[in-house]
Amino acid sequence: MTYSIVARDRRTGELGVAVQSHYFSVGSLVTWARAGVGAVATQAMVDVKYGPLGLELMSGGRSAPESLEALLKADANRDSRQVAMVDSKGRVAAHTGSKCLPHAGHITGDGFSCQGNIMRTPKVWGAMKKSFEGNSKLPLAERMVGALEAAEEAGGDIRGKQSSAILVVSPDLRPNYWEGRLVELRVEDHRAPVPELKRLLRYQRGYDWANRGDDFLTAKNYPKALDAYSKALSLVPEIDELKFWVGIGLLSSGKAEKGEDMLKEVIAKDRNWAEVTRGIAKVRSPPIPPEVLSRLLGEDRKGRNGARINSRG
Repeated sequence: MTYSIVARDRRTGELGVAVQSHYFSVGSLVTWARAGVGAVATQAMVDVKYGPLGLELMSGGRSAPESLEALLKADANRDSRQVAMVDSKGRVAAHTGSKCLPHAGHITGDGFSCQGNIMRTPKVWGAMKKSFEGNSKLPLAERMVGALEAAEEAGGDIRGKQSSAILVVSPDLRPNYWEGRLVELRVEDHRAPVPELKRLLRYQRGYDWANRGDDFLTAKNYPKALDAYSKALSLVPEIDELKFWVGIGLLSSGKAEKGEDMLKEVIAKDRNWAEVTRGIAKVRSPPIPPEVLSRLLGEDRKGRNGARINSRG
């Protein structure tokens, strides 16, 4: 009793699945994907095994249509199932059983399938397809969230909304099934699960850029580090913790003054960050210069003439 999309990005080879439902923790049942293998959505009268077994069959060399066909043949209750699969080559398969509650149906496109059951109108899956195809320049995760938004605008689940989830994996096959997960977000219970999922995706993108900045900083590629940090903060300017760690990074990137100002701003809002700064100063390499640490913590220190001055003076 859900709408969802499974898809492969033609440009990157990424594979993913996204879903929304008036059901608690829908992502724990519906969304399945494995890097370099495929993605599965199993819904309606959910049989969870379509997820792991579908991925297992695809990892063994079967196409998405072959995998779905094999599982449906073995399922006595297939008329109550709704399942969609996409494999690493973009081959798609979908099934909407005759006993799925109306409105129920699916529509496939180049490397993707959109499906829904117990929808307010039969326009939902078509609206998802139109949105996904119309946003081909966006990353796969953003395109799929856009399809969920389109489904909601077209009427969505007739019962309302409660939870949502998205899972995107790498195109490269990994030795372990849990590796290569690029985006894995779930909204378990919320009045507006799709907007909340979109917010969380924005947060993930911000943290991803911050992590890239750290990597560039470690490699002493300061221009790229600064660019990555700038993109991170432009995406999630409201997260003080991210701002703090970016500020720490900037102290070593040739933009120490900017980093110091950023850290002072965060510490001024919450003095607990002062204690975190003290701890970092003890283990950081290169160390935070004593005079910089003093200014960050807002402590008095002796001036050159021996008088006590405030570090902010």
